[in-house]
Amino acid sequence: MRYFISLAYNGKNFHGWQIQNNAITVQEVLNNALSMFFRTKIELTGAGRTDTGVHASDFYAHFDIDNEIDLLKIPHIIYKLNGFLKEDIVIYNIFKVDDSAHVRFDAISRTYNYFINFKKNVFNNDFSYNYFIHLDLYKMNDACKILFEYTDFSCFSKSNTQTKTNNCKITEANWKIVDDQLIFTITADRFLRNMVRAIVGTLLEIGNGKLQVNDLHRIIKSKNRSDAGYSVPAKALFLSKIIYPERIMTLNTNIN
Repeated sequence: MRYFISLAYNGKNFHGWQIQNNAITVQEVLNNALSMFFRTKIELTGAGRTDTGVHASDFYAHFDIDNEIDLLKIPHIIYKLNGFLKEDIVIYNIFKVDDSAHVRFDAISRTYNYFINFKKNVFNNDFSYNYFIHLDLYKMNDACKILFEYTDFSCFSKSNTQTKTNNCKITEANWKIVDDQLIFTITADRFLRNMVRAIVGTLLEIGNGKLQVNDLHRIIKSKNRSDAGYSVPAKALFLSKIIYPERIMTLNTNIN
């Protein structure tokens, strides 16, 4: 039997999602909690890999278990599991899916948000990047449109990754001012390691005048990470939305 879990986590104290040697990860903590509760070994598969310090306000994982879970008991199971977990991880729902459903491969799109303070705010330092240099928002949004023209984003990827392709289809990218924050939103079918943070760093350099809008064409065509801008801090990055086909999500009813 296969089940999806919807959850969120504060990535501050984790070395990303995926299990690593000698490092605390979200996947490891959840594996241990579910294995203890169900009294059998549970190994979660995540919807993607978030880097060290990156947060997720909307994340999915799946696991397989031999015995079917009583749907009427799921609210109690969620309550107990959240009691096992520390305050930096929360489980929202657990729902049964077809055995062929896959949290990673069936995802249609993923959306990230990056939060920048352009005024000092002492209450959200853990979740945003202080950047007090003047930015040309119009140029940054013009540069965002260039992202739609390409699919190979090797220039924004960490080197020596094990991905078979660096192709991604970006369908949304924009900057908006909300109160005293500048928020970047980007949606694609998939993302490369470090991709969003490198894109943000590059767009900031366009906004502050170190790069011109048309320089982005040259950077992307170079496929060279050293040609792109710096990687902004992880703490301000959130995986905020994952979309799945309706055939999967129709079973994700609000049972809490």
